[in-house]
Amino acid sequence: MRDRGRIGTAMLERRESYRQLYDGFRWNIPKTFNIGTAISNAWAARAPDRIALLEHRPDGNPATLTYGDFAARSDALASGFARAGLGRGDRVALLLPQSFETAIAHAAIYKLGAVAVPLALLFGAEALEYRLFTAGAAAVITTGSGLAKVAHIRDRLPALKLAVCVDGAGAGALDFHRIVADNHGRFTPADTGPDDPAMMIFTSGTTGPPKGALHGHRVLLGHLPGVQFHHEFLPQDRDLLWTPADWAWAGGLLNVLLPGLYLGTTVVAGRFEKFDPETALGLMEKMKVRNAFIPPTALRMLKAVSGIQKRFDLSLRTIGSGGEALGRETFEWARGELGLHINEFYGQTECNLVLSSCHALKVGKPGAIGLPVPGHRVAVINGEGNPARVGEPGDIAVLRPDPVMFLGYWENEAATRDKFIGDWMTTGDQGIRDGEGYIHFVGRDDDVITSAGYRIGPTEIEDCLTGHPKVALAAAVGKPDPVRTEIVKAYIVLREGTEPSEALAEEIRLWVRERLSAHEYPREIAFVESMPLTTTGKVIRRIFRERARSE
Repeated sequence: MRDRGRIGTAMLERRESYRQLYDGFRWNIPKTFNIGTAISNAWAARAPDRIALLEHRPDGNPATLTYGDFAARSDALASGFARAGLGRGDRVALLLPQSFETAIAHAAIYKLGAVAVPLALLFGAEALEYRLFTAGAAAVITTGSGLAKVAHIRDRLPALKLAVCVDGAGAGALDFHRIVADNHGRFTPADTGPDDPAMMIFTSGTTGPPKGALHGHRVLLGHLPGVQFHHEFLPQDRDLLWTPADWAWAGGLLNVLLPGLYLGTTVVAGRFEKFDPETALGLMEKMKVRNAFIPPTALRMLKAVSGIQKRFDLSLRTIGSGGEALGRETFEWARGELGLHINEFYGQTECNLVLSSCHALKVGKPGAIGLPVPGHRVAVINGEGNPARVGEPGDIAVLRPDPVMFLGYWENEAATRDKFIGDWMTTGDQGIRDGEGYIHFVGRDDDVITSAGYRIGPTEIEDCLTGHPKVALAAAVGKPDPVRTEIVKAYIVLREGTEPSEALAEEIRLWVRERLSAHEYPREIAFVESMPLTTTGKVIRRIFRERARSE
């Protein structure tokens, strides 16, 4: 049997109740901490043959990466980077899919004392240029296809001095695997503290230009209570982590990859150019995934697959979901179809995983995004920075200091200051606290619809819409109206084989009116071929808001 021992600090110990767990929790952040050594060398010294990563291969057995190999290869890569002139504080971009190379590159960057800048392979040249230029990236590690994109913009990136390709040398790039092969021996990691910069993750840009959120090495320790909470005291025997979320996103990187490696829980790497529900279910069955992070949009897409329990032999113990609100309809569907309570959680790039659910402790409520995770102080506040009354809408906010909180926006002190009211970091998300302390998500400040005096969050409407048997995806926005200020307008992607019609639009309107209320149903419906999504799977409502205002 594999050693299930634990290495590290800031982990939850099971208690009888949420209150005991929350009240008894204390942070233990060491004065020196390096993510790279914590996720690789710490386990390699103790259990070198333990499996760190499994790489899913649809047509064969999975590839394996042990902690011993993981530590040695990331040490070698860090040595190669140092010989190439990279050093402490340099920003190194990763334009890679879920793979062994991605994990190895992350560990090497942290060991070097450099700053990882994860980027999605789906980005086009313009989006890449903006992020690489803004970050002042000194190096980029990518695939052959990613290298082709970088080649078109490289002359407009004055800070970029090194390109490394996992598919071999070429087009001005060094061979990733040759660097690893040519450098041997233990690498002496940078002596980093918890507040030293480790990674820069760009915000998703749903409400404006993306900003680089800079995080210290402590961010990994800060995530551990939330990960263990929504995965019901991970790690347990045979636990195995997987997510369809890109590891370039905070959700994939900090909710799954890095915590899994730190805790010694094997992580599955599975490449998806585009999420496909049947493929995802097949992967989870084949790899015997026990613990999955599945964003709400992906869960709604799974709803289109019939007979899941009969067709797929799943081994799931826990499912966590976050990134956007899950909604009551999807929660109830998962309980009936998958036989699991989805543990919904909440956070954002700047301060992730601060609210969560945990069915094992009876923490969770349909339609709510959870209670504060042990170690985090979260409230709904008003414009003066005071806690709002029960049932009163306000800004979801997190009190500093907090180890999961960002250091600040990269080269944007003004935006960093604007993020705070006193010591409360405001999220820009509207929420309501109920009498039991649960926080309910209403919507982004810009997403809230004002109609006939009501403030309406789009999430509940969208969740109700996707509960209709003919609706695949939906977005609800406010359209200017001279009488009501705004009316609710819905943009809908229908399920395959369904034809749009005015009769269907009326049927959908009545569906929402009967299930929600007369002021929340969409007075206008437009059928669209596709839904604009960020690389993290969130609906870009801004596009539809602008469209509705111009109609």
